[in-house]
Amino acid sequence: MKHIRIPVTWMEGFGGDALADEKGEVNFNHPRFLELKKTIDFALQQGLYVIINAHHERHFKEHYDNSAEFDEKFTTLWTDIANYFIEYDQKLVFELLNEPEGAFGQMGGPVLHNDPVAIGYTRKIMRIGTEAVRSTGGNNEKRIIMLGTNSWGNHNQIFSNYPDQASLPGNGSDEYLAIQVHSYDPWEFCGQEGENSAYPGDQETASRMREVAAHGRALGVPLHYGEFGVGRREDQAQRNTILVRDYYRTVVQTAKAEGMASAAWDDRGWFGLTNGDAEQGFSFTYGIVPHMLEKP
Repeated sequence: MKHIRIPVTWMEGFGGDALADEKGEVNFNHPRFLELKKTIDFALQQGLYVIINAHHERHFKEHYDNSAEFDEKFTTLWTDIANYFIEYDQKLVFELLNEPEGAFGQMGGPVLHNDPVAIGYTRKIMRIGTEAVRSTGGNNEKRIIMLGTNSWGNHNQIFSNYPDQASLPGNGSDEYLAIQVHSYDPWEFCGQEGENSAYPGDQETASRMREVAAHGRALGVPLHYGEFGVGRREDQAQRNTILVRDYYRTVVQTAKAEGMASAAWDDRGWFGLTNGDAEQGFSFTYGIVPHMLEKP
């Protein structure tokens, strides 16, 4: 799937200025939204699939309490988004909530990733978002909706979050669901404070991805590796190595072999893959992307 994933934060503001208000109602005349729409339209015109999501939404994730107030806010947000894009074809994909954490559970707490209540919250919010999109009808009846896993989208959480079809929105009857997972495994290697010496090797990386892919097939749901990468806060020289370039290529090749799409995380910083600008031209950082996309 040739695609671009565009992270969009709706309910958290920049300087207090958000795309959606405290009720989840979206201001579609906001200058940032109009720029977003231009980007979506341009990417679709290039023949790409486009994924948009609810990305940071920190207050929502940290304070979600299973109340009607929070559920209605999420319903309103995705109803508004779905209605606005209802005429867009199925190449526009909705990712409901990036990296559920906080009240939805995460490694190290304060609410743990394996807490059954947190896992229940994760399933519930995915069901609420799915129902909101589907309720708008039209092209949204068959729009691809991507669910997420808790603990920052960790791919290892797919087994507990969605153990069977009954744990999915629609109990497995919705043919247009996908699950997005992220992998920064192990964090001791991939994280911004990581070290190359902590890399367990390409075989272990590929093996775990195959296990995740097999679970997706058992669920009857396609999977998307929506984020992966290696970052360094201080020692960027570690990223300019064949070991790191091979890691990226291993993830992409394994995903492709298992029938999964993938999208590397490029923050233009610690995890940067591109640099430059439209005036001066763009280039790939440390040659990671060309190496990543080489055919086996």
